[in-house]
Amino acid sequence: MIPKAMNEDFRKTAPAPLEPVPFLIPQPYETTLSNGLKIIVFEDKRLPLVSFRLAFQIGEAHDAADATGQTGAMVSMLTEGTKNRSSKQLAEEVERLGAHLSANSNSDNIVVAGSALTFYGTDILRLMSETVLTPNFPQNELDLYKQNTIEHLKFQRSQPNFLAEEQILRILFGKHPYSIAAPSPKNIENITRQKLIALHAKRFVPNLATFIVVGDVDRDVIVEEIEDKFGKWKQGSVENSEFASPPERAGNTLTIVDRPGSTQANIVLANLAINRNHKDYFPFLVMNQILGAGASSRLFMNLREEKGYTYGAYSSVDARRFTGSFEATSEVRSAVTGDSLKEFFYELNRIRDEKVSETELSDAKNFLTGVFPIRAETQEGLTNMIVSQMLYNLPDDYLQTYRDKINEINRGDVERVAKKYVTPEMVAVVIVGDAENILEQVKHLTPNIEIFDTEGTRKDL
Repeated sequence: MIPKAMNEDFRKTAPAPLEPVPFLIPQPYETTLSNGLKIIVFEDKRLPLVSFRLAFQIGEAHDAADATGQTGAMVSMLTEGTKNRSSKQLAEEVERLGAHLSANSNSDNIVVAGSALTFYGTDILRLMSETVLTPNFPQNELDLYKQNTIEHLKFQRSQPNFLAEEQILRILFGKHPYSIAAPSPKNIENITRQKLIALHAKRFVPNLATFIVVGDVDRDVIVEEIEDKFGKWKQGSVENSEFASPPERAGNTLTIVDRPGSTQANIVLANLAINRNHKDYFPFLVMNQILGAGASSRLFMNLREEKGYTYGAYSSVDARRFTGSFEATSEVRSAVTGDSLKEFFYELNRIRDEKVSETELSDAKNFLTGVFPIRAETQEGLTNMIVSQMLYNLPDDYLQTYRDKINEINRGDVERVAKKYVTPEMVAVVIVGDAENILEQVKHLTPNIEIFDTEGTRKDL
C-alpha cells in the first residue's frame, strides 16, 4: 500500500550544526638533554602507535649561493645507507617492522620522521638514530640521486606551474634565498660526497634540534631511550640567519614566459605578505578563504561559474619563517587571458573596498573551524600539527585556541587585512603561455613588461 503524501517542509531547511567537539590534546612533557637536544612528549594512548619527529629549524634557504640544492641532497641521502646498512637493507628492515622512516627538507626546516606500532617503537627509534648520526652517503646512491634530480629538473621546465612560480619567486624575493625555486643542473653536478659529509656535520647538531614524540609511550621510558640513542651526539655551532630583504615594489609588473603553441595561459598574481607567526595570520586566513581558497570562493565563482574561463581560480597564502607571499592563480584559455586578468583585479579590489557579507564570513569560519579537528583525527595528522607549531615558534596554546581565534574574526578584520596585504596596485603578474597570442590582451596593464623563454633567458619584446 502506498502511503499518503507526507509533509516534507523539513527538506527546505538545512539541519542545525552540531555543537563543536572540544579539541583536547594532552599537555606535553618537555626536557632537554645535556647536549642541547630538546625533547617534547605527548602521551596519547588511544591507539598502540607512536610517531617520532626530529626537527631542525634550518633548511634549504641556508644553502650558500653557489651550493643551492646541497641541503636537499644531504637530507634525501640520509635513508640511502648508513655505517651499518645499505639503502636496501635499511628499507627492508623498515618494511619488516611495518614502519615508516623518511627525511624531508624545505626552505625553512629539516624533519626526520619515523612511526610504528608501539611494540616496534624501540626498533624504529634505533633506525632513526642510525640514519641521523651515521649516514654513509654512498657514492653509487649519490650518483643515482644526481642523475634522477637532473632529469627531474628537465621535466619541471615542461610544467607551466613551475615556470610561473620560478618567476614569481625571483620577482618578489630578489636576493633573498626564498627567490630560488629549484637548484640548477650545475648546482647538482657540483655536489660531492665530501660536501654532504661536511654539511651533515654542520647542520645536524643536537642544539639545533627538537625531538617530538606523540603516541602510546611512557614519557620517562621514552626519554631514557632517546638519551641512550642520542645522548652522545655532540653539540655544534648555530648559524646566523641574516638574509637580504626582499625588494620594495613601486607598481605593477608583467612577466610572460613564452611557450609557443600553448593553448592555455597560466596566470599568477602575487605580492609579499606575512610570515607564519604574524599576529594577522588568522584574519588573513579567513579573508583568503572568502576570496579564493575553495570552490565557493569569490574567484572560483566568478571566473569559473559565471564567466566559464577556467576549471578553477584560487588564492593562497605562503607564510614562511622570515616572510611570505599572497597569490591568486588560474589556468585559462589563451583567448580569454585579458578578460580573466580583468576579473582577477576586480575581485582583488572588491575584497579591499567592500565589507564581506555576514554569510560569507560565517561560511568561511565554519569551514576553517570544522576542518581543523579532522586534520588531527589521525596520530600522524596531530603529530604534523604539533611539529609545525614548534618549528614556527607558535604559542603553546596554538592548537587549543585555533578555533577561538578564527571565530573572533569580524568583517572589519577581513577588510583591514585585505587593504594591508592584498595590493593590486603593486602586484607582480606572471603569465605562462604563447606570448604572441596573449601580449596584446595584457600589455595595457603596465609599461613594466618582460618576456622570458622556458629556460629562464630574457627575450626581446
